[in-house]
Amino acid sequence: MMEPLMAAMTLMTHLLERTVFYSLWQAPFAANKLAPLLAHNDLLQVRRVLDVGCGPGTNTPLFAHADYLGIDINKNYIEHARRKYKRPFVVADVTTYDDTTPGKFDFVLINSFLHHLNDADSKRVLSCAAARLSVGGHLHILELVSPQDHSIAEWLTNWDRGKYPRSLEQWRALFEEHLEVTLFEPYPLKLLGTTLWNMVYCKGGAKA
Repeated sequence: MMEPLMAAMTLMTHLLERTVFYSLWQAPFAANKLAPLLAHNDLLQVRRVLDVGCGPGTNTPLFAHADYLGIDINKNYIEHARRKYKRPFVVADVTTYDDTTPGKFDFVLINSFLHHLNDADSKRVLSCAAARLSVGGHLHILELVSPQDHSIAEWLTNWDRGKYPRSLEQWRALFEEHLEVTLFEPYPLKLLGTTLWNMVYCKGGAKA
């Protein structure tokens, strides 16, 4: 029984590496995922954006007015993003990327990326991201929360490529280690009234 399941999950992982399948997978809930980010921030005031783990540029249209840089390790995603949005994108492993771009960023976004990384790599990304914040800038994180009950959310979490979903308590501890957290807001991602994923939005500045 486990072998067919593992084969199906491996196939799903390979499909999601392709931009068209990734976009189709994200489409039903992409807008809802960003809801708390939009509710708590005036994006028109943003001047300089670093989009960490940007994928195929899904978030890019939100920042058409701002200086923008997207980073992702997936070459196919970045090539698609460059063609579609005509903005700066870099193929790089964000856990080791040495940004030579001058200046800092008032808005650093990490959208559903850290649950793909173990604790050590997540801490490295958060530390680097916080170091790139300008004075008064904020890091904005949207992340998958490990479900605590047997539900469709648990099933979908198991199918996700990310191997490191964490509980709310684990996310809070990880974020507070690297940030002055000003907002920590759990929320559900629903479709037709059914919770598909449990998420958390965190906003924080660099530690003094």
